[in-house]
Amino acid sequence: FYFCVITLIALLFSLALSSAYSHENFLQCLYNYPENTTSISSVVYTQTNSSYSSVLDVSIQNLRFFNATSKPVVIVTPIVVSHIQATIICSQRHGMQIRTRSGGHDYEGLSYVAGVPFVVLNLVKFREIEIDVENSTAWIQTGVTLGELYYTISQKSKTLGFPAGVCPTVGVGGHISGGGYGFMIRKYGLAADHVIDAKIVDVNGNLHDKKTMGDDLFWAIRGGGGASFGVVLAWKIKLVSVPSTVTVFRVSRTLEENVTGIIQQWQRRANKLNESL
Repeated sequence: FYFCVITLIALLFSLALSSAYSHENFLQCLYNYPENTTSISSVVYTQTNSSYSSVLDVSIQNLRFFNATSKPVVIVTPIVVSHIQATIICSQRHGMQIRTRSGGHDYEGLSYVAGVPFVVLNLVKFREIEIDVENSTAWIQTGVTLGELYYTISQKSKTLGFPAGVCPTVGVGGHISGGGYGFMIRKYGLAADHVIDAKIVDVNGNLHDKKTMGDDLFWAIRGGGGASFGVVLAWKIKLVSVPSTVTVFRVSRTLEENVTGIIQQWQRRANKLNESL
């Protein structure tokens, strides 16, 4: 019995030392990554950093994850592509998994919880938007929120829009890579249906666009979960035509007011209505 206990303690101690050693090596790998064009040290947050908790918790919407025991060893908030490449390469070398956050929120906690040592790659600082009104396109970085995208489009044109979700604080990176549905789905389909190009860093740290990533990967990141295949940095989207004036209305009914009958009538007639509704 005592031998088993001592053996168990020794094993746990060995694992703890190995984990700490791996974490330290991971950090050294980040700091020494030769391709970094800008110092990465200012955007790395370890658990001993005073800003660690605020950076981790800032966009958590599901309160049960505030006290999660599974927390990232390191949070990286890259400002240049080489920071992302370094995180990917060093994570592979030193046994870390990566959880990618696109700057919005995540009710399931998949972007900041794991059962193994992991790193959060928070792309909140990748938030540039370039609108091309003449060609009805836009390049949007993955840390942009839907609200920021809609507002920027509205400042450039009153007759262009983008079919995506209704919650303004959702990040476009996770939204588009998961498909992305919203109010305009009947007329224009999913947000992912309007992606015409993308920039992604693959598992080997290589930067690709649509042409170099290939058709299969380009298909997969549009609705199959972008973080499963690499880190999407930006999307090029096709904007759609919208009326300069839009009417929005809400009708509330209770069970006592025959709401089920209304739903049945809607189901029978909705496919015959104008798709702009």
